[in-house]
Amino acid sequence: MSAAFDFAKDSANTEVASMSRRTWLKGVGAFTGLALTVGVNGLVLAADAAPAKKYGGAGMPGGTVNDPLIFVSIGADGIVTIIAHRSEMGQGIRTSLPLVVADELDADWGRVRVVQANADESRYGNQNTDGSRSMRHFFTPMRQVGATARLMLVSAAAARWNVPAAEITTKNHEVLHAKSNRKLGYGELAVDAAKLQVPAQVPLKDPSQFRYIGKDAFGSVDFRDIVTGNTQYGIDTRLEGMLYAVIARPPVYGGKVASFDPAEALKIPGVVKVIELKGSPPPAKFNPLGGIAVIARNTWAAIKGREALKITWDNGPHGGYDSTAFKTTLQEAARKPAKVVRNSGDTMAVLGQAGKRIEAEYYIPHLAHATMEPPAATARTANGKCEVWACVQDPQATRDTVADRLGWKTADVKVNVTLLGGGFGRKSKPDFVAEAALLSQAMAGVPVKVTWTREDDLRHDYFHTVSLEHLESTLDAKGKPQAWLHRTAAPTIASTFVAGAKGEQPGELGMGAINIPFVIPNIRIEAPEVEAHTRIGWFRSVYNIPHAFAVQSFVAELAAAAKRDHREFLLELIGPARQINPQEMSDTTNYGESPVLYPLDTGRMRAVVELATKEAGWGRKVPKGHGLGLAVAYSFMSYVATVIEVAVADDGTISIPRVDMAIDCGPQITPDRIRSQVEGACIMGLSLALTGEITFKNGSAEQGNFHEYEVLRAFSAPRDLRVHMVQHKYDMPLGGVGEPGTPPIAPALCNAIFAATGKRIRNLPIRDQAKKS
Repeated sequence: MSAAFDFAKDSANTEVASMSRRTWLKGVGAFTGLALTVGVNGLVLAADAAPAKKYGGAGMPGGTVNDPLIFVSIGADGIVTIIAHRSEMGQGIRTSLPLVVADELDADWGRVRVVQANADESRYGNQNTDGSRSMRHFFTPMRQVGATARLMLVSAAAARWNVPAAEITTKNHEVLHAKSNRKLGYGELAVDAAKLQVPAQVPLKDPSQFRYIGKDAFGSVDFRDIVTGNTQYGIDTRLEGMLYAVIARPPVYGGKVASFDPAEALKIPGVVKVIELKGSPPPAKFNPLGGIAVIARNTWAAIKGREALKITWDNGPHGGYDSTAFKTTLQEAARKPAKVVRNSGDTMAVLGQAGKRIEAEYYIPHLAHATMEPPAATARTANGKCEVWACVQDPQATRDTVADRLGWKTADVKVNVTLLGGGFGRKSKPDFVAEAALLSQAMAGVPVKVTWTREDDLRHDYFHTVSLEHLESTLDAKGKPQAWLHRTAAPTIASTFVAGAKGEQPGELGMGAINIPFVIPNIRIEAPEVEAHTRIGWFRSVYNIPHAFAVQSFVAELAAAAKRDHREFLLELIGPARQINPQEMSDTTNYGESPVLYPLDTGRMRAVVELATKEAGWGRKVPKGHGLGLAVAYSFMSYVATVIEVAVADDGTISIPRVDMAIDCGPQITPDRIRSQVEGACIMGLSLALTGEITFKNGSAEQGNFHEYEVLRAFSAPRDLRVHMVQHKYDMPLGGVGEPGTPPIAPALCNAIFAATGKRIRNLPIRDQAKKS
């Protein structure tokens, strides 16, 4: 094994950002290999800086995206090591981004090694893996990294052979000079290449030369280890002398311990200590909820010790929260005038005129992330340093949170990112990691692993918001909508971070509420200010879920009232192909992206509707008790339309023979991963629509495990799930993939149930609502 290979292995822990380019290259040369970075300090520049700025992503809701600092090394043995700086939770990004580098590098994928980065914003830029933006923001920078490495290898070969660099080509891990029939492997040139000045201009490949980008059948770098049980998830960490902890947390958000008696817990064999963890009053941010921790020599002993604790709780200001009563509160808020967030024409006047008036309300309850791997983290504090191992989506927020809670400097905290057994936004919040760090500190530096049980996970989540959507419209004599009123009543995620925050914020309203592109002369969107009574957090597709459910269900109701085919009615509402600046629809956030680069494109929205309905055979004759339902949604810069065929038995049992989903996410970098994520979004969306619900009584979540919070079982999944992708050239910005597939599922399913039974479902979850009355 070469020294360069060893260096790459530890590169995520090596400080390089402050070095000058020349000093950096000299230092790398000592390791007999080539190492490259691109990022905030300009260590590598690209010839087409415009596309980097144009397609690299300028920001995101809640913050900005930093230039990526991506590390690549080539050892003398030819092994290419690529640092993956985004978190892997099943979406395939640990493979996809390195694959982009390898393509531009002309590397043999079989000789590429991927190493996970730890938290370091100064080197890697933004590492928060959410918002469906990893590939969207880092595709161009990763291309630049690979292209720069390839050009330096070519320059090294040209100098050694004393030939013009223009005569040299690369292919599959080798540098070739056709005129003299000479070739060298990348490993043979790594030392020479490392001594060269990093070029200021780097030509990128023409897409026709791509070997990996846009191609299928590359799988995942983690597949083999996953199926053989050799991967490390957060829960898998093992350290010498490690102790195990579970925590009894306040059952009500904002509650605290009034008193406790640890005596019986300490009698449990294996229990070492019982510790009180101080919580933080709302807003919770990323801080632990507090409670009583039981430290033991194994997880089972800790769980039994927790069961033996005697605790009296002070439930605080949210002890009376009742989700059934709160639904009434939401209804009352949505049925009266509220804060206007978009207004064109005179909607209220038109609604008061003669004409066919349609009104409906749609309800979505709190939802839990329910990741297959509950939160888990291990921490070790020693000599003023803290090192953690955890399944986190946001390593940098984790580092900052742990440092803040310990009262230490951020530089004294190291975060090792494991694989995530699902994330969906839950693991962007590192409260569980701070718990482990605090307990290790309390145990004088002994490593402590905190494990959340499924009950902990479901009852103490950062829940997806509860929502009540009120819509009204009028149809003229020709069945065309003349007015559109939408009041969306939901607590805001901002309440988790800012005291007193009420009602949906601009970024949340821009998720399918205010940015509807419908051709209706009078549109008015209002947002009542309702408060939160539990932790609210990011969830897969966030507020697009309730907004799409309401909007797309209501469109179907309008089509039925107008006695029109739903597909034709929807396409007429979307109108002709055009590009709309989101700001024209009062959307000032646009998912943090440039409204110029990312307008809402109705042509693309129409195209996915047309593709999905064509592939599904819209209008075809279906058996008795079957129905076809349609919905479309624009979210995270992508367009997804869904057609669901549902079968409803006489007893109301629902089965799903077929689902067709069409997605336009711009250029496709890894098509197999796109299909997988869209399929996963469909399964999750069906699960949420059919059975997903967290209810609260006396401030506490009532569901504790999967027998109460059901997720879709294999036998209930669609028998035939087809994903159809709109093809694009690589001359346009990328859209997101992980989240856009979820929003159209619930409305398409409910619209299909109406087609099959004539019953409108406006309240989720569906459960047994399809039963005959």
